[in-house]
Amino acid sequence: MRRTGIGRTVAAGLAMAALVGAPTLAADRTAIGVFRDWGAFREGAATAPARCFAIAEPPRGTAAAGRGAFASVASWPARRIRAQLAIRLSHTPRSDVTLTIGGASFVLGVRGQQAWAHDRHADAAIVATMRSGSSMSISGVTAGGMPFADAYRLRGAASAIDAASLACPLPR
Repeated sequence: MRRTGIGRTVAAGLAMAALVGAPTLAADRTAIGVFRDWGAFREGAATAPARCFAIAEPPRGTAAAGRGAFASVASWPARRIRAQLAIRLSHTPRSDVTLTIGGASFVLGVRGQQAWAHDRHADAAIVATMRSGSSMSISGVTAGGMPFADAYRLRGAASAIDAASLACPLPR
């Protein structure tokens, strides 16, 4: 059976949630919606979600497709975190990687194949730039010295991020 883009996005969301080490059971994970190339998911009870996130995979036909890479923007109400970027890279880089959206570039810290913004201010700037961009790429050099780049479409990213944020409001 051939999976559609929506099916791949849903599968990526479930895979991402498993990789991040969610404390909740899979039965507590719910799809909020699919917005073009991005999906939105909630984990935990509807009345007290543990985390909500928007997620996408590299498009089919790109070098990173099928290598387990994904980009996500998550909200964690209990931690008072809104719109935190997390990237699972297609390769393990030797050092920090660069995220490029249009003419803007951001340096992301790495641990293994995971990449993050250095602080909440960088997260906010990246997410704001994602909202107006059409694509983004994360580039770096592997531990073996080979360059790589993971590319993503941003169609639907703003809607998926908003849906995830609305599903996980921060406590007052």
